[in-house]
Parts: sequence; structure tokens; C-alpha cells
Amino acid sequence: MEETKKWYVVYTLPRWEKRVAKDLEVKGIEHYCPLTLVEKKWSDRKKRVHEPLFKGYVFVRLPDLRKWDIKSFTGIVNFVYWLKKPAIVKDDDILTIRKFLNEFEDARVESPNEILQPNDRVRVKSGSMMDHNGLVVEVKGKKARVLLQSMEVCLVATFSTDNLKKWKQHIES
Repeated sequence: MEETKKWYVVYTLPRWEKRVAKDLEVKGIEHYCPLTLVEKKWSDRKKRVHEPLFKGYVFVRLPDLRKWDIKSFTGIVNFVYWLKKPAIVKDDDILTIRKFLNEFEDARVESPNEILQPNDRVRVKSGSMMDHNGLVVEVKGKKARVLLQSMEVCLVATFSTDNLKKWKQHIES
């Protein structure tokens, strides 16, 4: 009697998602590494390439008793944990991701609370302005102009949106 298989999520080494998926394929282990089409730009050309939708993650489907064997694979760091146990992903969630990628070839994953809009209050995450609060004035792609109030003057700087996080507290005037 075959034990019921469950979907788990494993962390991979940085940029090892495709290699881990290939190794799992060779070993006959059911896995899913969702890929999306992105345009890469070099100094001499542009090219559309497949990149992992979830950076640093691969889904594996295993029986409960065999799940620990997966940690011996080169490139797999650990399981993603939820409540001190390896997180289990519902079959329906995997199916939803598959359907989504079949319909939208250039999909991206964004944290819903990190999509910045004008008038969002933000805090700088790193750099010389780390932990300073500001107000988003304008967003263009991956850049945001932020109003920083300091020393009774208003400074406006452009930051990568990756270096900003939404901030709930009121900004001092």
C-alpha cells in the first residue's frame, strides 16, 4: 500500500532552483519549479528567459516517511517550516499556480503589502538612510521617489522599491 504523498516546499541555494529540479527529475522525484518568462537585458542584447517564479524555492511531492531523504540533495538547504513542522502545500494551491502560469506567461510574485503607491508611508531598509521614514511621492517601475522630512526641511530621494518597506506609524512633521 502506497502512502499518500504531500507537497512540501524546500529552500534551495541561491539560483539553484533549476538545478535542483533537474536532479529531482533524474531521481524520479515528483517536483514543481514554476517558471515565468522574463526579459533580461545585457549591454549588447535582450533575451527572454525562464526564471523561477519563487526565488529560492522548489515544491516536492513525497510520502511523509521519505520527506527527510530530500535534505541530502545538493542544492537543497532545508524545508520551509510552519508551526515547527515542514509546511504542507495543498494540491489545489499547486494546481492554481499551474493554471495561472498557463494563462499568464510573464507572471511575477509580489508581496501584497510591498506594492508601493503614492502617499504610502515607508521606511528605508538599508544604506545611509536606513530606518528613516518617508512618504512615497511617485513610483516608476522599481524606483520610488520618497519625501524624507528631516531637520525641518524636505528632502526628496529616489530609492529602489526593494529597499523600502511600508510603514504604518505616523511620520513626524
